[in-house]
Amino acid sequence: MSNNGACVVPQVKTGTSNSSKNIFHFTAGLCSGLTSAVLLQPADLLKTRVQQSQQSLLPTLKNILASPHPIHSLWRGTLPSALRTGFGSALYFTSLNSLRQTVAQSYAPIALSGPSSAKYSSALPKLSNTANLATGAVARVAAGFLMMPVTVLKVRYESDLYAYRSLYGAGRDILRTEGLRGLFAGFGATAARDAPYAGLYVLFYEQLKRRLASMTATGTNSDGTPQGSASSSSINFLSGGLAAGLATAITNPFDAVKTRLQLMPAKYGNMARAVRLMVHEDGMRSLFGGLGLRITRKALSSALAWTVYEELILQAEKRWAKDNISL
Repeated sequence: MSNNGACVVPQVKTGTSNSSKNIFHFTAGLCSGLTSAVLLQPADLLKTRVQQSQQSLLPTLKNILASPHPIHSLWRGTLPSALRTGFGSALYFTSLNSLRQTVAQSYAPIALSGPSSAKYSSALPKLSNTANLATGAVARVAAGFLMMPVTVLKVRYESDLYAYRSLYGAGRDILRTEGLRGLFAGFGATAARDAPYAGLYVLFYEQLKRRLASMTATGTNSDGTPQGSASSSSINFLSGGLAAGLATAITNPFDAVKTRLQLMPAKYGNMARAVRLMVHEDGMRSLFGGLGLRITRKALSSALAWTVYEELILQAEKRWAKDNISL
């Protein structure tokens, strides 16, 4: 399990093509996603159990720790989680980078940020708030759709409502009882959560990076960019955690609805029915079940994933620039 975080990123040679750079972005995203998924799986499992049962965190944790194999129980569902987060992050970062590059090259005034947001701690294109919001939302929903069957398997595997012994058995049972549609249960709620979450996240993340770089700077360069600010990794980590916390708090009701739909699609049916039943049975608090766990998990996961990803890309950009100069 520990080997998942130790991905080997391919060396990029001189004259790197766009396809080679896309492969590097995919690999960097895969590494960052696997790292966060494996390390933070217990928090994800606890969030699913809390949203499922509406118990508080402490009794849920006590029940798991009282089981015959508590460590194994806490990391139950690591494989589907690693597949979903690893490949989901790879697809997301690759498509996000491509979208941002395309938007940046369009030179549309509404898409480009002002000159004050030149390089501060990222090698990625600098876009306007509107473009950050839109590209983040589109990239996340696209990646989420492709990874939806794995997400459904992950949620059901983490839950104690099902006694699945393997991913293959889980997938076969879902196809037999619910058809192909069962593997996409809750996609509407997932998209409704992911689009605003990812859009807000990228917006907050880019704003926070710029502000933190300015706050920690000891001066400015001739082009107005911060000079002597904190390291890019520390800025990216703190910005990632804060951005995830804010975006998570805003979008948590969609996550709670999504979990119920994926666990009990026959009972809850669709988003509107799920919201009505949840509020009727458990009150408004059911829409915020697992909020503390989700904020903690998302903050750490996003901070880890984006820091690893951006540092790998920054190092690659420096290498590409050095190789081009030596030509």
